[in-house]
Amino acid sequence: MAIVKSLFQIKGSVGEYTFYTMRGSKKQIMRTKGGPNKKQMENSPNFENVRKNQTEFGGCTKFGSKCRKAFGELYRFADYNLNSVLTGIGKTLMKMDTTNEPGKRSLNLSTHKEMLEGFNFNKGHSYTSVLRVFPAWELKRDALQAVVTYPVINTGIDLQNFKRLPFFRLIIAVGTVSDMTYDTVNEKYKPMVEALHGASETLVGEWNSTQTILPAQSMTVQMHESRIALLTDNVTVLLSMGIEFGNVGVYGEPVEANNIGSGKVIACR
Repeated sequence: MAIVKSLFQIKGSVGEYTFYTMRGSKKQIMRTKGGPNKKQMENSPNFENVRKNQTEFGGCTKFGSKCRKAFGELYRFADYNLNSVLTGIGKTLMKMDTTNEPGKRSLNLSTHKEMLEGFNFNKGHSYTSVLRVFPAWELKRDALQAVVTYPVINTGIDLQNFKRLPFFRLIIAVGTVSDMTYDTVNEKYKPMVEALHGASETLVGEWNSTQTILPAQSMTVQMHESRIALLTDNVTVLLSMGIEFGNVGVYGEPVEANNIGSGKVIACR
């Protein structure tokens, strides 16, 4: 049903045409009705490629979501949409599968770990530009454990306090991401190791003044030992590092400053 707002301005439908205005614009737009209906999209051979693309896209979005969880608490420092970029990485992984047909291609991160190694959570202030010393680290894949050893940090030289906040703390995380395959029975993508898909453990250090010399220190983070028995070659283990800045609370104590920080995936094993 059409609503006539003036002699030449209509809102609604007239025959095969629909008239409307877009939010923020006074211009009237006309379009024709049509397009495939739901039944055609689900069953018509003409839309087979569309269905395949939709299925693979669903698998890629699930992959991206679980990668974000594998970063532990560090994902919250991202200054851009991580999910869209990680979904794109998932699509790239699918293209690397030359064995399965489109619509059923796998996401095998375990054979292309370089796709996430070195992945930055920030575009504006990268982790290595904020913390200008690089710690020694060891990622023990079979133990789902990481040991990170920081050298002395002279904040006047080694720290880019880009928000000029009074406190900072160091954070590390170990996470896991499983390869994903297409389940022909349920017609959807699923991880090969469900319990290790998007699992993580985060270790948050103590608050320190941004005007100090911090002694050398080591931090060890480990996922629960019950998960070790579930580890297979189809699971990728990630080590992520980050730094967070804090403000002064009501009683002078350090408090989080609205997720101000930087992070990066250091290694994938």
